[in-house]
Amino acid sequence: MTPIRSAMISLTVAGILLTGATAQGADLSKELGTAITHAGLAVGSADLKLVQTHLHHVVNCLVGPGGNGFDASQANPCKDQGSGAIPDAPPDKTKVLQTALTSAQEGLATTNFDKAKEKATETQAALKRAQ
Repeated sequence: MTPIRSAMISLTVAGILLTGATAQGADLSKELGTAITHAGLAVGSADLKLVQTHLHHVVNCLVGPGGNGFDASQANPCKDQGSGAIPDAPPDKTKVLQTALTSAQEGLATTNFDKAKEKATETQAALKRAQ
């Protein structure tokens, strides 16, 4: 096999692999949209339990199933959208997504309804900045 033919085959295989990865890959815009929706649901919730339920969903969307803080006992509304918004994000969005994660986790840690809603509002605002 000539070196040119070998290179052409390698490029073709690489293209096929990349195409497959892209088709099955992450969709950060969907992950962010879903996380924003659940942060909004947390903001609009009428009791602490619901605020925290939706904040769990946000955390799961942000960190993904393999991430630190993922809670398998809670729903993952971002299932099949990617590996989590933080692992899927480009470096320029990571800091604001980390801010959103911290706010969501602080909302989960409190037992004060008003404080949890405040943290949900902060979470939603940070997520919108990341869009």
